[in-house]
Amino acid sequence: MSENRLKITEIFHSIQGESDLAGWPTVFVRLTGCPLRCVWCDTAYAFHGGEWMEIDEIVDRVRSYPVRHVCVTGGEPLAQKRCLALLKALCDAGFCVSLETSGALPVDAVDPRVIKVLDLKAPGSGEQERNRWENLEHLSDHDQIKFVIADRADFDWAVERMGEHRLERWTVLFSPVWEQLPPARLADWILTEQLPVRFQFQMHKLLWGETPGR
Repeated sequence: MSENRLKITEIFHSIQGESDLAGWPTVFVRLTGCPLRCVWCDTAYAFHGGEWMEIDEIVDRVRSYPVRHVCVTGGEPLAQKRCLALLKALCDAGFCVSLETSGALPVDAVDPRVIKVLDLKAPGSGEQERNRWENLEHLSDHDQIKFVIADRADFDWAVERMGEHRLERWTVLFSPVWEQLPPARLADWILTEQLPVRFQFQMHKLLWGETPGR
């Protein structure tokens, strides 16, 4: 097997619906595979299957779209070790590159030019024990931390972790689980508690629903 291949579920052009890059036309590179099984996961179709692609082929496919922003996501993209080489290649090609990662795998070797969006798992995900808190030591100023919130218990847990780890050093994103926690309820909690966090929900789902590849 080539040392420059990755298994890819899909590459598609859409609007970034999350993070502080929300709204930008973006090419998404979705890698296959994930060691986590969050109960509310909306990309379980990326757990298996996919096709092998050379890194140069992936970069060329991204170049075929007239965009500056690229998001490498999954599944859990860092579950494939060659993801690190892909991230570097995309940065070298001049793209603004973001990485959506669960935080369950080390991020210390990720190219420093990449914007890391660390999705820390609250209890409602069922994967709380997979959080790798030492990853916080390897975040840069431009990196971001995301909490997907299923209920008030998740919210209170996330607030406690913010204080415990001084997470306000980075942009912190609170996002409601789609069709489980009403977005307005989460927004009210944030305002009531006067939290220094950014409320978000999945803009792409408001536009296109849960259609894969959008």
